[in-house]
Amino acid sequence: MRVSISKSISKPLAFKEQLLSWSQQFREVVFLDSNSEYNHNQKFSSYDCVLAVDAFTSIKTDYHNAFDDLKQYQQTTKDWLFGYLTYDLKNDVEVLQSNNFDGLNFPDLFFFQPKKLFLLKGNELEIQYLNMCDDEMEEDFEEIVKSLTSKAESHDGVTIEQRISKENYLAKVSKILAHIHQGDIYEANFCMEFFAENATINPAEKFLKLNEISRSPFAVFFKNNNHFLLSASPERYLKKEGEQLISQPIKGTSKRFLDPNEDENSKIQLTLDPKERAENIMITDLVRNDLSRTAQNGSVAVQELCGIYSFLQVHQMISTITSKIDSQYSVIDAIKMSFPMGSMTGAPKFSVMKIIETLEETKRGLYSGAVGYFTPNGDFDFNVVIRSILYNQEHQYVSFSVGSAITSQSVPEKEYEECLLKAKAMLEVLS
Repeated sequence: MRVSISKSISKPLAFKEQLLSWSQQFREVVFLDSNSEYNHNQKFSSYDCVLAVDAFTSIKTDYHNAFDDLKQYQQTTKDWLFGYLTYDLKNDVEVLQSNNFDGLNFPDLFFFQPKKLFLLKGNELEIQYLNMCDDEMEEDFEEIVKSLTSKAESHDGVTIEQRISKENYLAKVSKILAHIHQGDIYEANFCMEFFAENATINPAEKFLKLNEISRSPFAVFFKNNNHFLLSASPERYLKKEGEQLISQPIKGTSKRFLDPNEDENSKIQLTLDPKERAENIMITDLVRNDLSRTAQNGSVAVQELCGIYSFLQVHQMISTITSKIDSQYSVIDAIKMSFPMGSMTGAPKFSVMKIIETLEETKRGLYSGAVGYFTPNGDFDFNVVIRSILYNQEHQYVSFSVGSAITSQSVPEKEYEECLLKAKAMLEVLS
């Protein structure tokens, strides 16, 4: 079905940018960059960079029976598939609704089978093309190597507005705290949107800028015609490798500082902060519970609890939970039964999702959903869509959202500051 050739790449960093530049001619693009040169602790990473372009087949649907449709598509195609799951697929998993404002209008689910695929690991590039176009491999490779990457920065800054005012945000967080004190929920991830209307941006250029200042392990440039995602996500949602499932929720954030002593101190403070640890442990517990639904008996394990990892913009607290999938469950079941990810909802999941739907003012859509791929043998890897810019080119609407976890120990003012800290990179790139 696919023809595969290998190439040796002498300058992988430059080649990644050439790949991205060359990909812009296609209607469908997924470019994944693990920024492995900057993230040396990625023991679960399969590739340094992946590019998939040009749909041979695709699936696009709303949330109704979305997981069943995806299961059928994945099992019928038995090939590489790239795409996304929006947060609003929660409505396929539970009896829930998404009635908030949506300026982006992305389909709830979209996946495609690429005609052309590039897999880079170290200096080795594997190129896989469907039989119908394998005669274009050498010609395309020559074209990529000759691609010029634009380093010129355009000054197409946009004016960003905040959907929820500070005053309104503090009031809403107080309402969540009331729910927590009443015992309705333990923790809620509450998000707010920043947006710009009548906005024109160059998506590839903005992605390169965002990636340059973030260097996160799950960076994505996604394009489906007029819909774009520019993601600097530091978080893995779920990966399947053979029978093993791996989830790495992030909960806990602290500032980076230029001064090494201040920076180290910020890291230590995060490690010792009881509120941040409680946040992380609650979600780790929720993920353990989610994975146990499809796991072989006794196979769910916490490999690392509250590990501290440093990224260019922030320090983060990350836990790693693994399980072995029971053979009675399909690969799509593993996703459906743990979706949406606990780090973006809270606990208990169903109650929280109902409450945040009433308090948030924007439909989340692809924000806090997942982007990734399935391999022909049914393995997969998906990120969590955070620290990401979304763009509807046709409607000239740019959006990014940020959130934080509200627990009984939350101080509304501090949660607001954490949101602004997370918004920093996107604001810098857009304005």
